[in-house]
Amino acid sequence: MHPELAAALAPILTDLGRPEGVLPEIRDKEWNDLPATASAYLFAQDGSGQGISVALGQPFHHQVAELADRVQDWAVEALWSLGRPTNWPPCPRHPQSHPLAAVESQERAVWRCPADNVEIAAIGGL
Repeated sequence: MHPELAAALAPILTDLGRPEGVLPEIRDKEWNDLPATASAYLFAQDGSGQGISVALGQPFHHQVAELADRVQDWAVEALWSLGRPTNWPPCPRHPQSHPLAAVESQERAVWRCPADNVEIAAIGGL
């Protein structure tokens, strides 16, 4: 896996490894031919997969926030197939309502409550 993709994915995997999350099988296989992009696949237990990618040379916080948004889409589908709650990562302020949103804030990648715009944690620090 390209080092920039691996580095951007690492904090997201840390958060996915929490009890309410689900970890993917990662397949290091390029799936797009866009220039200056690194890609791989995430697979769920049911065999479904989704491609992920990062634009190379971008600021790390930007890569992490954009990748977290894509991985979140994968996690929702993977959790649904397992019959588990799909609001990953759950918002601690509204745990039955919605997931947190991956955003950039002050040159950091963070999870934020989309309802009241409160920053909850750095991505990788749930």
